[in-house]
Amino acid sequence: MSNRLAKTLRLAAFKLIAFQGCIAVVSAVIVFVGWGVSAGLSALAGGLVSVLPNFVFAAYSFRYAGASKANQVFDSIKRGNGLKFLLTICLFALVFKYFTVMALPFFCCYILVMFSQWAAPIFFNH
Repeated sequence: MSNRLAKTLRLAAFKLIAFQGCIAVVSAVIVFVGWGVSAGLSALAGGLVSVLPNFVFAAYSFRYAGASKANQVFDSIKRGNGLKFLLTICLFALVFKYFTVMALPFFCCYILVMFSQWAAPIFFNH
């Protein structure tokens, strides 16, 4: 079902997601030390709302690779993108409905983790 190229690309994507998870945890710890427990948990929730949909996207998008599987690649990227969007909306709704979050740390950590993918070429060779 999946070939060696797809496994290589999936591994690179999961490295980036692990990097984003580390940034989420480190920023949540920094916010926790600076502003307290509630702000730290809000920042951690913001980071997780950004990381979890990226993980789902990577899992679906990098199942196939190569020119001979172009239709399968397109379908898996389309499905992964749709699931990422839906999961992001659901996670935002769940966090704001069931948890008391501080908006500033939540959104700052969410945006920081989202923009951290731009730093990937600096840290990764792939």
